[in-house]
Parts: sequence; C-alpha cells; structure tokens
Amino acid sequence: MRRFPTAKEGALSKERASIVNGRTLAAKALEIGVNDCLQLGKGEEKSGGRFKPSILAASFEAIIGAIYSDGGLAPAQAVVERLFADEIGGPAAERDYKTELQEIAYRRFRMQPAYELIASVGPDHAKQFTTRIRIGTRELGIGEGSSKKQSEQAAARAALEQLGRDQAARA
Repeated sequence: MRRFPTAKEGALSKERASIVNGRTLAAKALEIGVNDCLQLGKGEEKSGGRFKPSILAASFEAIIGAIYSDGGLAPAQAVVERLFADEIGGPAAERDYKTELQEIAYRRFRMQPAYELIASVGPDHAKQFTTRIRIGTRELGIGEGSSKKQSEQAAARAALEQLGRDQAARA
C-alpha cells in the first residue's frame, strides 16, 4: 500500500495473492536456504520432502510467525518487506485464473463457476487431481494438477480459453 498509495483495492488484492501463495513462499524458502535447515523423518527425506513446495511454504510461514511471536509486528514486517521487495509490483505476479473466470462469469452469466473434483489418483506423496468446471449446466473445462488448487486453476484456465474461443466464433 505504501508503494502504490493510489491503487484500488482489487489491484492490491491481486498483488497480495500473487505473493502470498504456496509456490511463491516455497521459492522464497529455497532462496534463503530453509530446505537445508529442515529436520525430516527418513521417509520424508527419501521422498524428496526437502524440496516439496507444501513443506517449504509451511516452513517459511512458520519462520515469519516465529519472528512475529518473538519480536512483534515491526521485525516480522521488516523481514517480509526485505524478502519480497522485488516481487511487489513486478512481472512475477502469477495469474489467478479462478478470479478472472469468476469476474467474467458474473459479468456474462450472473453465475459463479462450480468446481467439481472428478479424480484423485496416485500415492499420497504424488497425487494428481482432476477438476471439472461448470457455469450453470455447461461444462467449460477440465484441469489437472498436483494439488486441488492447481487442478482448479488449470480448469479455470481451460474455461477462460473456451470462453475466448466462443467469443471469437461469435465475432
């Protein structure tokens, strides 16, 4: 907010979401060497837990939480600002297909997209999820990912592409 004092709430919210997500937090954890400091069980070590995004992101959040618990808001804020200064307002902002689709679906159809998990296969440490997305009764896309959230993002992306093709066909 200090960097973009005139920005609207929606833009700031998208900026925050592009930074505060598992992928970004995991990358930041790797960048500062959190993976080298983790104490893992034998099974987690063997299955690559030192580089699992979910473990890295949770560990990074725990470190920020510990700084806050120990020193309060000011030190935690200073660490976060220093670590994320380059990401704020930068091109690394990750596209949020679900939010984009929700906005378009409401504008065009006055309905919200419905996500349905249709498959979850594989062992717990390497699951693949498949999600179908509908607006009303119309199926618009299917997406896959290594988490439910990733599969929903992939389905929303497929739906946006389908809506774009539909729009182009009408033009």
